[in-house]
Amino acid sequence: MTYALIVLPFALVTAVVTLATVRLPRFGRRMAASGLAAAALCVLTAVFDNVMIAAGLFSYPDEHLSGLRVGLAPLEDFSYPLCAAFLVPAVWAMFQARAAHPPRETSA
Repeated sequence: MTYALIVLPFALVTAVVTLATVRLPRFGRRMAASGLAAAALCVLTAVFDNVMIAAGLFSYPDEHLSGLRVGLAPLEDFSYPLCAAFLVPAVWAMFQARAAHPPRETSA
């Protein structure tokens, strides 16, 4: 199994949950903030993954990678911080919306 296939479910969940929050307040602002966070996380990933790979702390088998790299870091490594930058705020927004409008209790 390739790392791209491992990432696919995370990317799909991120897309579905993020799109589910499109009608919640401040969606545009949240997407802008998520984009900035994603950029910062990708820069940090590029720096620290390259340092750790160069130091020999870990390596990746070539047969499981796409072959695209940023320095020594495989492109697939950037998907996790990218997903986190969008998924975490989307889930948070969903919880805030639910807390603001709790489900009504039904009496029997």
